[in-house]
Amino acid sequence: MTLDDYILRHTSPEPDYLYKLWRATNLQTIHGRMVSGHLQGRLLKMLVQMIQPRYVLEVGTFSGYSAIAMAEGLADGGHLYTFEINDEMEDFTRPWIEQSSVADKVTFIIGDAMTEAPRLGIEFDMAFIDGDKRTYVECYDMVVSILRPGGFIIADNTLWDGHVTDADYDHDQQTQGIRRFNDYVAQDPRTEQVILPLRDGLTIIRKV
Repeated sequence: MTLDDYILRHTSPEPDYLYKLWRATNLQTIHGRMVSGHLQGRLLKMLVQMIQPRYVLEVGTFSGYSAIAMAEGLADGGHLYTFEINDEMEDFTRPWIEQSSVADKVTFIIGDAMTEAPRLGIEFDMAFIDGDKRTYVECYDMVVSILRPGGFIIADNTLWDGHVTDADYDHDQQTQGIRRFNDYVAQDPRTEQVILPLRDGLTIIRKV
């Protein structure tokens, strides 16, 4: 048994619906490995239950797995707004969200969160950033501007398969974007942060 297997065996199981979505994502999309999956999904749900946000913002819906997982943790009256800029994902993702048990807690929007999220006029309590790695810094600044003091940001892929410390990826734009983001956040007096070596790296950020 691998350590990863051991961890999953001792983590609350993912719902059947999310397992089916994870499988469909891997079978029917090109970048199936991008889906959050069992461990990260259970963590995201638990973070929502701990933070108890009224409003959650997600940047980068992909197949909808993380949105559904977070919405599972929302209390009555809580709502999640998730943005996906790639309109080619809509035909796959929208039915999975709309047929889920938390459909009434999720608003799925095809569009650019950078411009559209501030127009919602909502002060968010929590945000999950999982969009274009090349513009993570700009996305982060946008999110901080509409996040309440004491609110939390969860940023995915912040270790980028270890490429952040690998000189062979010095000219890769996505690696550069993640490095720039990590350096920027570490020096930002508006927030405090910790990087977790979970999957591809997950940074938990609190607005002070």
